[in-house]
Amino acid sequence: MGVALAQQNANQNNLVALDVGARQAIVRIHLLGTLRAISYLGQDLVPRGRKARAILGYLCLHAGQRVPRAKIAALLWDRVPDHQARASLRQSLRELLLAFGPLADEVLETDAEMVRLNQRVCWVDSAAILAGPHPANLLRTDLAALCEGELLEDLNGVSEAFDEWLLMERARFATEITAVFDEELHQIAQADVPAERRAGLARRIIACEPTHEGASRILMAALGDMGEKAQALREFERCRMAMRTRLEVEPSAETRALYERLRSAPTRPKIENGHGAQAHGEPRASMAVSAPTTSRLRIGVIPFQAAAEENAQLAFSLSQEIASALARFRWFDVVAALTPQPQTAQWDEAFLRAKGWHYAVEGNLISGAEKISFSVRLLDLGTEIRPVWNDRFEIASDMLDQLHDRVVAPVVARIDPAILFIEGQQAVQRRSGATSLVLQALPAFVAMQRGPFEKAGDLLNEALRIEPENAKAAAWKAFWHVFHTGQGWASDLRASLEEAQELALRAIRNDPESAEAHAICGHVCSFFEKDYELARHYFDMALRLNPNITFAWAMSAATHNYAGYPDAALQHLQRYTALSSFDPNAYFGDTIYTTTYVLKGDYAAAYRFGKRAVRACPDFSNSYKHLIAALGHLGRREEAAAYVQKLLQLEPHFTIARFIASYPLARQEDRDSYARGLELAGVPKD
Repeated sequence: MGVALAQQNANQNNLVALDVGARQAIVRIHLLGTLRAISYLGQDLVPRGRKARAILGYLCLHAGQRVPRAKIAALLWDRVPDHQARASLRQSLRELLLAFGPLADEVLETDAEMVRLNQRVCWVDSAAILAGPHPANLLRTDLAALCEGELLEDLNGVSEAFDEWLLMERARFATEITAVFDEELHQIAQADVPAERRAGLARRIIACEPTHEGASRILMAALGDMGEKAQALREFERCRMAMRTRLEVEPSAETRALYERLRSAPTRPKIENGHGAQAHGEPRASMAVSAPTTSRLRIGVIPFQAAAEENAQLAFSLSQEIASALARFRWFDVVAALTPQPQTAQWDEAFLRAKGWHYAVEGNLISGAEKISFSVRLLDLGTEIRPVWNDRFEIASDMLDQLHDRVVAPVVARIDPAILFIEGQQAVQRRSGATSLVLQALPAFVAMQRGPFEKAGDLLNEALRIEPENAKAAAWKAFWHVFHTGQGWASDLRASLEEAQELALRAIRNDPESAEAHAICGHVCSFFEKDYELARHYFDMALRLNPNITFAWAMSAATHNYAGYPDAALQHLQRYTALSSFDPNAYFGDTIYTTTYVLKGDYAAAYRFGKRAVRACPDFSNSYKHLIAALGHLGRREEAAAYVQKLLQLEPHFTIARFIASYPLARQEDRDSYARGLELAGVPKD
């Protein structure tokens, strides 16, 4: 991932490249506030029954431990005989297992006597706060700012014994998180820590615990060092009001003494970007640093800005979450700031170019009475710095625990194809190397015109020649064989199949963490080999590695169609659509939608998507087959005639018999339905 490249100047620039070695948890569980559990596919896994939810919460707080069934039964059914409690426990456990569906065997381990939650595949908010630095460089206090609420606050009153246990757990958690804050306070109280960093970390702690005097004193002192005397005095008033309201006490003598020193001290010049104020027109020396050269793309994520100071922590945490999620796309490096910048920070052209980034992500947060708005932009830092993508998102103020699903996921899902599209459209390539050749190949690949498509194959071959271990090149050459065959251009089907298989597996061996490689391998398995179970395994791995890769959602839907599960395909397509407002190759998705609706018998919907697909890419022969079948079932043979003519121009030997023999439809009834639709539309039988 190029971590070393960014680490060589991390101390100077306060930046790090994000490492994605750890795999994505398959379940995210929130215990702070209302209990929530979400799968990596975005499914709600929380059982309806309160006792089943209580079991889940109890197991999360004992993650990794084998808990006796008898202990849980006695805790939740404390007023009934043991045999009845055990029977009730079995019923609630069954409800919990059903709620987790196919993930139950991985998440929950049960036997006749014990129950255990597999902590290796679960992300639990309370545990993540206490566990130490976040894998994506999110500090514990960053995470805590997004995890507001009392521990399992919706499970009061489940039973008297459970209430007593929960009261002790809440007290234990409060003690442990206070210790975490004190540890961080000790680290940032050192004199050599820059004032901006001390202020930022202190603000995070205050966001979680408004009455934490130690954090308030550090913030006051840091603001004083920055020349922000008025803000430092306001922080004292805020702290005093919070302590009066919540604890009915006054600030300590130490805090009051600091306030008096700051109040009587002369006003100091403000610090700009960690240095003294500059003379008018004086250039910053750091701006003269030249950008390093690299064949890999580097994406910088600038700390997001908030219109109101109280939302600065949320804005910074959001930028870190986006950087972490972007880092799961394996073909570029992601660099993110470790600490928030002051509102006065200047992210000007010289600064951006000095970082050696090729693209930058920036954003702003504006809060209202009931909702928070986020605007995000992608900047191309080429010859001219220009915005190339932007979007705006809103979320209710009381739904911040869903920030990842509603904001982070769609942002990163839309940035990846935007960069792919821009890089592929360059008249003169700005980078060299194998990945650059892949990016040149993709526009010709997706146009589905034979000459450019063959040229794309040559570019992919050259990429593999100069860098045989390049997973992206191997995966896309495997995908190239799928479409080369699907368009009827392959002269040796067996050779194409074997090479596609070898390349797809090579891509995974070269980069086991590549979601893209797993998704392409899955499509090779289903389209070429008609092994739908194996294909679903690879798609499942792809979405675990990166649940925000729209390509995998669309292609996995195709496999569900082949296997005869159009309802499952539609669910995956809906997720694809929710994530991908920007998709320069949307005809792939529209074609899969068309297939799905043909299989569901909704031929009017299939017609709408099919017509859109063939208009977007007139030379993609596969789109016509599904559109024509839909028109046949609709009894619109005359309208289908023009599409049949175009299909036969693209594939002169296309017949119903050839299609049924080669197209990977598992169910006989689906093959019969397609054959009937094509026949009614006027397609030759043999």
